[in-house]
Amino acid sequence: MEKQVGAYEKLKSIIHKNDFVGYVFAAPFIVGFLGFTVVPMLMSLYYSMTEYDLTSAPIWIGFRNYIQMFTGDVRFWNSIAVTFKYVLFAVPLKLVFALLVAFLLTRNNRIVSIYRAVYYLPSLVGGSVAVSLVWKQLFSRKGLINSVLLGIGLERINWLGSEVWSIVPLILITVWQFGSSMIIFAAGLKEIPGSYYEAAKIDGATTVKSFIYITLPCLSPIILFNLVMQTISGFMVFTQSFVITQGGPNDATNFIALYIYNQGFRYKNMGYASAMSWVLLMMIALVTLIIFKVSDHFVFYEASDN
Repeated sequence: MEKQVGAYEKLKSIIHKNDFVGYVFAAPFIVGFLGFTVVPMLMSLYYSMTEYDLTSAPIWIGFRNYIQMFTGDVRFWNSIAVTFKYVLFAVPLKLVFALLVAFLLTRNNRIVSIYRAVYYLPSLVGGSVAVSLVWKQLFSRKGLINSVLLGIGLERINWLGSEVWSIVPLILITVWQFGSSMIIFAAGLKEIPGSYYEAAKIDGATTVKSFIYITLPCLSPIILFNLVMQTISGFMVFTQSFVITQGGPNDATNFIALYIYNQGFRYKNMGYASAMSWVLLMMIALVTLIIFKVSDHFVFYEASDN
Protein backbone atom coordinates (compact mmCIF):
# COMPACT_ATOMS: atom_id res chain seq x y z
CA MET A 1 0.00 0.00 0.00
CA GLU A 2 2.80 2.40 0.92
CA LYS A 3 4.52 1.61 -2.39
CA GLN A 4 1.35 2.45 -4.31
CA VAL A 5 0.98 5.76 -2.43
CA GLY A 6 4.63 6.55 -3.11
CA ALA A 7 4.26 5.77 -6.80
CA TYR A 8 1.14 7.92 -6.97
CA GLU A 9 2.88 10.88 -5.34
CA LYS A 10 5.85 10.48 -7.69
CA LEU A 11 3.56 10.40 -10.72
CA LYS A 12 1.70 13.44 -9.41
CA SER A 13 4.95 15.38 -9.02
CA ILE A 14 6.01 14.45 -12.57
CA ILE A 15 2.68 15.64 -13.96
CA HIS A 16 2.95 18.94 -12.07
CA LYS A 17 6.51 19.34 -13.31
CA ASN A 18 5.43 18.73 -16.90
CA ASP A 19 2.61 21.25 -16.46
CA PHE A 20 5.11 23.83 -15.25
CA VAL A 21 7.39 23.17 -18.24
CA GLY A 22 4.40 23.52 -20.56
CA TYR A 23 3.46 26.86 -19.03
CA VAL A 24 7.04 28.06 -19.40
CA PHE A 25 7.08 27.25 -23.13
CA ALA A 26 3.59 28.72 -23.61
CA ALA A 27 4.42 31.89 -21.64
CA PRO A 28 5.83 33.90 -24.61
CA PHE A 29 2.65 33.32 -26.62
CA ILE A 30 0.37 34.00 -23.62
CA VAL A 31 2.19 37.22 -22.74
CA GLY A 32 2.26 38.32 -26.37
CA PHE A 33 -1.42 37.47 -26.88
CA LEU A 34 -2.44 39.40 -23.76
CA GLY A 35 -0.09 42.32 -24.37
CA PHE A 36 -0.53 42.76 -28.11
CA THR A 37 -4.08 41.49 -28.72
CA VAL A 38 -6.39 41.34 -25.70
CA VAL A 39 -5.25 44.52 -23.91
CA PRO A 40 -5.14 46.68 -27.10
CA MET A 41 -8.61 45.43 -28.06
CA LEU A 42 -10.04 46.34 -24.66
CA MET A 43 -8.33 49.73 -24.80
CA SER A 44 -9.70 50.41 -28.28
CA LEU A 45 -13.19 49.46 -27.06
CA TYR A 46 -12.82 52.04 -24.29
CA TYR A 47 -11.42 54.66 -26.68
CA SER A 48 -14.34 54.06 -29.04
CA MET A 49 -16.56 55.54 -26.33
CA THR A 50 -14.38 58.62 -25.95
CA GLU A 51 -13.16 61.72 -27.72
CA TYR A 52 -9.42 61.14 -27.96
CA ASP A 53 -6.86 63.05 -30.03
CA LEU A 54 -3.68 61.18 -28.93
CA THR A 55 -2.28 64.22 -27.12
CA SER A 56 -4.78 64.90 -24.34
CA ALA A 57 -6.70 62.66 -21.95
CA PRO A 58 -9.69 60.86 -23.49
CA ILE A 59 -13.12 62.34 -22.74
CA TRP A 60 -16.01 59.90 -22.23
CA ILE A 61 -18.84 60.53 -24.71
CA GLY A 62 -20.65 57.17 -24.72
CA PHE A 63 -22.04 55.99 -28.05
CA ARG A 64 -21.69 59.35 -29.77
CA ASN A 65 -18.97 58.09 -32.13
CA TYR A 66 -21.18 55.21 -33.27
CA ILE A 67 -24.18 57.48 -33.71
CA GLN A 68 -22.12 59.92 -35.77
CA MET A 69 -20.72 57.05 -37.83
CA PHE A 70 -24.08 55.57 -38.78
CA THR A 71 -26.10 58.76 -39.15
CA GLY A 72 -23.80 61.58 -40.20
CA ASP A 73 -20.69 60.25 -41.94
CA VAL A 74 -21.19 59.82 -45.66
CA ARG A 75 -17.52 58.98 -46.17
CA PHE A 76 -17.83 56.04 -43.79
CA TRP A 77 -20.64 54.49 -45.82
CA ASN A 78 -18.72 55.17 -49.02
CA SER A 79 -15.66 53.39 -47.60
CA ILE A 80 -17.83 50.38 -46.70
CA ALA A 81 -19.27 50.27 -50.23
CA VAL A 82 -15.83 50.62 -51.85
CA THR A 83 -14.39 47.88 -49.63
CA PHE A 84 -17.22 45.47 -50.46
CA LYS A 85 -16.78 46.23 -54.16
CA TYR A 86 -13.08 45.46 -53.89
CA VAL A 87 -13.66 42.21 -51.99
CA LEU A 88 -16.39 41.00 -54.37
CA PHE A 89 -14.05 41.33 -57.35
CA ALA A 90 -10.58 40.71 -55.94
CA VAL A 91 -11.20 37.61 -53.81
CA PRO A 92 -12.99 35.42 -56.41
CA LEU A 93 -10.54 36.41 -59.15
CA LYS A 94 -7.58 35.64 -56.91
CA LEU A 95 -8.95 32.24 -55.88
CA VAL A 96 -9.88 31.24 -59.44
CA PHE A 97 -6.46 32.23 -60.75
CA ALA A 98 -4.68 30.49 -57.86
CA LEU A 99 -6.69 27.29 -58.39
CA LEU A 100 -6.03 27.19 -62.13
CA VAL A 101 -2.31 27.77 -61.66
CA ALA A 102 -2.18 25.14 -58.90
CA PHE A 103 -3.97 22.68 -61.17
CA LEU A 104 -1.42 23.27 -63.92
CA LEU A 105 1.55 23.06 -61.57
CA THR A 106 0.45 19.73 -60.09
CA ARG A 107 0.72 18.04 -63.46
CA ASN A 108 3.72 15.76 -63.98
CA ASN A 109 6.66 17.96 -64.90
CA ARG A 110 10.36 17.76 -64.12
CA ILE A 111 10.77 21.43 -63.30
CA VAL A 112 7.42 21.94 -61.59
CA SER A 113 9.11 22.87 -58.28
CA ILE A 114 10.88 25.77 -60.01
CA TYR A 115 7.57 26.94 -61.43
CA ARG A 116 6.01 26.85 -57.97
CA ALA A 117 8.81 28.94 -56.49
CA VAL A 118 8.59 31.51 -59.29
CA TYR A 119 4.81 31.78 -59.01
CA TYR A 120 5.00 32.13 -55.22
CA LEU A 121 7.45 35.05 -55.30
CA PRO A 122 4.75 37.74 -55.83
CA SER A 123 3.16 36.78 -52.53
CA LEU A 124 6.43 37.36 -50.71
CA VAL A 125 6.79 40.93 -51.94
CA GLY A 126 3.39 41.78 -53.44
CA GLY A 127 2.03 43.74 -50.46
CA SER A 128 5.15 45.79 -49.81
CA VAL A 129 5.43 49.52 -50.27
CA ALA A 130 8.19 49.10 -52.88
CA VAL A 131 6.07 46.87 -55.10
CA SER A 132 3.09 49.19 -54.69
CA LEU A 133 5.26 52.05 -55.94
CA VAL A 134 6.32 49.95 -58.93
CA TRP A 135 2.66 49.14 -59.59
CA LYS A 136 1.85 52.84 -59.43
CA GLN A 137 4.41 53.55 -62.14
CA LEU A 138 3.10 50.72 -64.30
CA PHE A 139 -0.41 52.20 -64.30
CA SER A 140 0.57 55.87 -64.59
CA ARG A 141 -0.49 57.84 -67.66
CA LYS A 142 2.89 57.22 -69.30
CA GLY A 143 3.46 53.83 -67.72
CA LEU A 144 3.99 50.43 -69.29
CA ILE A 145 0.31 49.44 -69.30
CA ASN A 146 -0.76 52.50 -71.27
CA SER A 147 2.20 52.07 -73.61
CA VAL A 148 1.00 48.54 -74.38
CA LEU A 149 -2.55 49.82 -74.96
CA LEU A 150 -1.30 52.48 -77.35
CA GLY A 151 0.87 49.90 -79.08
CA ILE A 152 -2.12 47.72 -79.94
CA GLY A 153 -4.21 50.66 -81.12
CA LEU A 154 -6.28 51.35 -77.99
CA GLU A 155 -6.71 54.61 -76.13
CA ARG A 156 -4.74 55.61 -73.08
CA ILE A 157 -6.63 55.05 -69.79
CA ASN A 158 -6.28 57.32 -66.79
CA TRP A 159 -6.02 54.40 -64.38
CA LEU A 160 -5.19 56.32 -61.21
CA GLY A 161 -7.17 59.50 -61.93
CA SER A 162 -10.52 57.99 -62.83
CA GLU A 163 -13.20 57.09 -60.31
CA VAL A 164 -14.20 54.16 -62.52
CA TRP A 165 -10.75 52.70 -63.27
CA SER A 166 -8.75 53.53 -60.14
CA ILE A 167 -9.84 50.40 -58.26
CA VAL A 168 -8.73 48.11 -61.10
CA PRO A 169 -4.95 48.32 -60.40
CA LEU A 170 -5.64 47.59 -56.73
CA ILE A 171 -7.65 44.51 -57.64
CA LEU A 172 -5.00 43.33 -60.08
CA ILE A 173 -2.14 43.66 -57.59
CA THR A 174 -4.16 41.51 -55.17
CA VAL A 175 -4.84 38.88 -57.82
CA TRP A 176 -1.11 38.95 -58.62
CA GLN A 177 -0.44 37.89 -55.01
CA PHE A 178 -2.00 34.47 -55.53
CA GLY A 179 1.00 32.44 -54.33
CA SER A 180 -0.15 31.52 -50.81
CA SER A 181 -3.57 30.36 -52.00
CA MET A 182 -1.95 28.51 -54.87
CA ILE A 183 0.33 26.54 -52.54
CA ILE A 184 -2.63 25.52 -50.37
CA PHE A 185 -4.64 24.49 -53.42
CA ALA A 186 -1.68 22.52 -54.75
CA ALA A 187 -1.38 20.63 -51.47
CA GLY A 188 -5.09 19.82 -51.59
CA LEU A 189 -4.90 18.63 -55.19
CA LYS A 190 -2.11 16.22 -54.24
CA GLU A 191 -4.40 14.62 -51.63
CA ILE A 192 -7.13 13.69 -54.11
CA PRO A 193 -6.84 9.93 -54.84
CA GLY A 194 -5.77 9.20 -58.40
CA SER A 195 -8.24 6.30 -58.49
CA TYR A 196 -11.07 8.82 -58.76
CA TYR A 197 -9.69 10.17 -62.02
CA GLU A 198 -8.91 6.69 -63.33
CA ALA A 199 -12.51 5.58 -62.74
CA ALA A 200 -13.82 8.74 -64.39
CA LYS A 201 -11.54 8.19 -67.39
CA ILE A 202 -12.81 4.63 -67.77
CA ASP A 203 -16.38 5.98 -67.74
CA GLY A 204 -15.46 8.37 -70.55
CA ALA A 205 -15.34 11.60 -68.55
CA THR A 206 -13.41 14.48 -70.10
CA THR A 207 -10.81 16.55 -68.25
CA VAL A 208 -13.32 19.36 -67.76
CA LYS A 209 -15.96 17.03 -66.31
CA SER A 210 -13.39 15.41 -64.03
CA PHE A 211 -12.40 18.86 -62.79
CA ILE A 212 -16.02 19.87 -62.14
CA TYR A 213 -17.32 16.62 -60.62
CA ILE A 214 -14.18 15.33 -58.86
CA THR A 215 -11.63 18.07 -58.27
CA LEU A 216 -13.95 20.83 -57.10
CA PRO A 217 -16.02 18.70 -54.65
CA CYS A 218 -12.92 17.08 -53.14
CA LEU A 219 -11.22 20.46 -52.90
CA SER A 220 -14.25 22.29 -51.49
CA PRO A 221 -13.02 22.35 -47.82
CA ILE A 222 -9.78 23.98 -48.97
CA ILE A 223 -11.72 26.39 -51.18
CA LEU A 224 -13.73 27.35 -48.09
CA PHE A 225 -10.56 27.91 -46.07
CA ASN A 226 -8.97 30.09 -48.75
CA LEU A 227 -12.23 31.97 -49.27
CA VAL A 228 -12.51 32.85 -45.58
CA MET A 229 -8.86 33.83 -45.22
CA GLN A 230 -8.76 35.93 -48.38
CA THR A 231 -12.08 37.61 -47.55
CA ILE A 232 -10.77 38.65 -44.14
CA SER A 233 -7.56 39.88 -45.76
CA GLY A 234 -9.57 41.75 -48.40
CA PHE A 235 -11.55 43.72 -45.83
CA MET A 236 -8.30 44.83 -44.20
CA VAL A 237 -6.58 45.97 -47.42
CA PHE A 238 -4.52 49.09 -46.76
CA THR A 239 -1.05 49.30 -48.30
CA GLN A 240 -2.11 49.35 -51.94
CA SER A 241 -4.62 52.17 -51.60
CA PHE A 242 -2.38 54.13 -49.22
CA VAL A 243 0.61 54.04 -51.58
CA ILE A 244 -0.93 53.94 -55.05
CA THR A 245 -4.05 56.14 -54.88
CA GLN A 246 -4.13 57.64 -51.35
CA GLY A 247 -7.83 56.82 -51.32
CA GLY A 248 -8.63 58.92 -54.39
CA PRO A 249 -9.84 60.09 -56.70
CA ASN A 250 -12.87 61.46 -54.85
CA ASP A 251 -12.71 58.59 -52.28
CA ALA A 252 -13.11 55.97 -55.04
CA THR A 253 -10.47 53.79 -53.35
CA ASN A 254 -10.90 55.00 -49.78
CA PHE A 255 -11.11 51.55 -48.20
CA ILE A 256 -12.34 51.26 -44.64
CA ALA A 257 -8.88 50.38 -43.27
CA LEU A 258 -7.40 53.47 -44.94
CA TYR A 259 -10.24 55.62 -43.63
CA ILE A 260 -9.64 54.31 -40.10
CA TYR A 261 -5.94 55.14 -40.43
CA ASN A 262 -6.65 58.66 -41.64
CA GLN A 263 -9.16 59.32 -38.89
CA GLY A 264 -6.78 58.07 -36.21
CA PHE A 265 -3.41 59.44 -37.33
CA ARG A 266 -4.11 62.13 -39.90
CA TYR A 267 -7.12 63.82 -38.32
CA LYS A 268 -6.07 62.88 -34.74
CA ASN A 269 -9.51 61.39 -34.04
CA MET A 270 -8.48 58.13 -32.41
CA GLY A 271 -11.76 57.63 -30.57
CA TYR A 272 -13.71 57.70 -33.81
CA ALA A 273 -11.13 55.46 -35.50
CA SER A 274 -11.45 52.93 -32.65
CA ALA A 275 -15.22 52.88 -33.09
CA MET A 276 -14.85 52.22 -36.81
CA SER A 277 -12.36 49.44 -36.06
CA TRP A 278 -14.94 47.65 -33.94
CA VAL A 279 -17.56 48.06 -36.64
CA LEU A 280 -15.08 46.57 -39.13
CA LEU A 281 -14.48 43.65 -36.76
CA MET A 282 -18.22 42.98 -36.45
CA MET A 283 -18.64 43.29 -40.21
CA ILE A 284 -15.88 40.75 -40.89
CA ALA A 285 -17.34 38.40 -38.28
CA LEU A 286 -20.80 38.66 -39.87
CA VAL A 287 -19.50 38.04 -43.40
CA THR A 288 -17.45 35.07 -42.16
CA LEU A 289 -20.50 33.64 -40.40
CA ILE A 290 -22.55 33.97 -43.59
CA ILE A 291 -19.84 32.19 -45.59
CA PHE A 292 -19.81 29.30 -43.11
CA LYS A 293 -23.61 29.07 -43.16
CA VAL A 294 -23.70 29.05 -46.96
CA SER A 295 -20.81 26.56 -47.12
CA ASP A 296 -23.14 23.75 -46.03
CA HIS A 297 -24.50 23.79 -49.58
CA PHE A 298 -21.20 23.54 -51.47
CA VAL A 299 -18.58 21.99 -49.17
CA PHE A 300 -18.19 18.23 -49.33
CA TYR A 301 -16.51 16.27 -46.53
CA GLU A 302 -15.64 12.65 -47.27
CA ALA A 303 -16.14 11.68 -43.63
CA SER A 304 -19.65 13.15 -43.48
CA ASP A 305 -22.84 11.24 -44.10
CA ASN A 306 -24.15 13.82 -46.61
